[in-house]
Amino acid sequence: MLQTLEMKQEIKRLNKEFLHSADFVVKEIKIGRDEEAILCYYSSLVNKVDVEQNILNLRQSNQLSEENHDIEEKGTVQKQLVKDNSVTITTEKYNQRKLVDYVCNGETLIILLQSNQMIRINNPEFAHKTPEEPENEQIIRGSHEGFTENFDTNVSLIRKRIKNNKLVVKEVLLGKETKTTVYYFYVENVVDREALKTVEKRLDEMDLNMFYSIGQLSDQLDDQVWSPFPQLLNTERPDRVVANILEGKIAVMTDLSPTALIGPVTFFSFYQTPDDFNARVLVGTFYRLMRIFSFVSAIFLPAFYIAIVSFHFEVLPLELGNKVKSDINQIPYRPLIEAMIMEITIELIREASVRLPKSIGQTIGIVGGLVIGDAIVSAGLVSNLMVIVVAFTAISSFVVPSVELNTSIRMLRFPFMFLASLFGFFGIVIGTFLLVIHLLNLTSLKRPYFSPIIPFEPKELRKVFIRGPFYKANKQATSFSPKKDDNT
Repeated sequence: MLQTLEMKQEIKRLNKEFLHSADFVVKEIKIGRDEEAILCYYSSLVNKVDVEQNILNLRQSNQLSEENHDIEEKGTVQKQLVKDNSVTITTEKYNQRKLVDYVCNGETLIILLQSNQMIRINNPEFAHKTPEEPENEQIIRGSHEGFTENFDTNVSLIRKRIKNNKLVVKEVLLGKETKTTVYYFYVENVVDREALKTVEKRLDEMDLNMFYSIGQLSDQLDDQVWSPFPQLLNTERPDRVVANILEGKIAVMTDLSPTALIGPVTFFSFYQTPDDFNARVLVGTFYRLMRIFSFVSAIFLPAFYIAIVSFHFEVLPLELGNKVKSDINQIPYRPLIEAMIMEITIELIREASVRLPKSIGQTIGIVGGLVIGDAIVSAGLVSNLMVIVVAFTAISSFVVPSVELNTSIRMLRFPFMFLASLFGFFGIVIGTFLLVIHLLNLTSLKRPYFSPIIPFEPKELRKVFIRGPFYKANKQATSFSPKKDDNT
């Protein structure tokens, strides 16, 4: 009777400790003829069928212990439960503070008040999607697997491609309240040691009460958080992570998001895709050069149009100049306002198509591109040439494989448009000068962001523009690692 009263009090205390949550299960169970215990777990984090099976194994083990007095009960419990390799079981002294952490991590706890012990059954079942190809990083040839929100699944996708004990996986807990697991990958014998120290130091310095977003991690790891350019490569593809960590980089992930942050990277890393290496050499080189060219057109094309129409009409051929002049004479405002109307319209259509369901989003794109565009031109609000310029600019910005750099490029063209409307070509030169200075001073995990141009590395510069037929296995980018091969 005394034991039953004590159990009821403990069950009441546990319910209060977990704030009477709807998914918190705590109840009294029998594990033998005379042995009673308290079972507690979060039903949302474990499989109830597995819990019942473990309890059944526990009862069977106690029946065996009662029939065989020479076998210790605890040893029998562990022996019976470890039959399933997916279950990890340990027994330790009952600690109320540790119990909360264990239950929140998806463990099932069996409390033995009589012996002041608790049995931990670690078999969580967190909800996560299956490894599917990321929608924003689709490729034509190569692997079509993608990361999930599950730690074991993600590590398995990496280790499947790197069957080597030199691959290191480490984890840290972030957030005093959330206690989120953050883990990072690197290859021991090729990793950039200075970059690794920088990552570990910045992770240790993260003093947060709540950690719930990959953006918080990115802000902490960035060298210059106010720069428009991303300093870490975001990807959900395991093949892309493997290719980068084999070059000496570090990949950081959480169990909240399938996104991996890779660093240190350069500006040109954002223009490379797995298709470059899966396609033929000439094809991969051609499309890589085309992507890099798209950076120039995505930023400067609207600015060039504004500068020519406002200040430098003489650079156009006579026939084209007369045609453009006759078109813009019908527009009631300056070219900057004309360009801003079209650019903002394109951004609104893009944002709407992203937020709406796929079926409706495609319709919005067609309606916005054809109906609204034709109506704006017919109403005399913008010229035909302006529609062509903005459409080509939008297409050029979407060529970028990285969503983060894509957003940065779309934002950067607005300052160039203002400079071109004020000073013409001279304003574009000023903006380009400031942009290059910023890129030259930018770093990624304290490594040069504009490498291999600054510092200048001719051999590495060739790899930026040309996809060679092979790479030497014992060489890597010198801007990422202090290790150098004596034969190179």
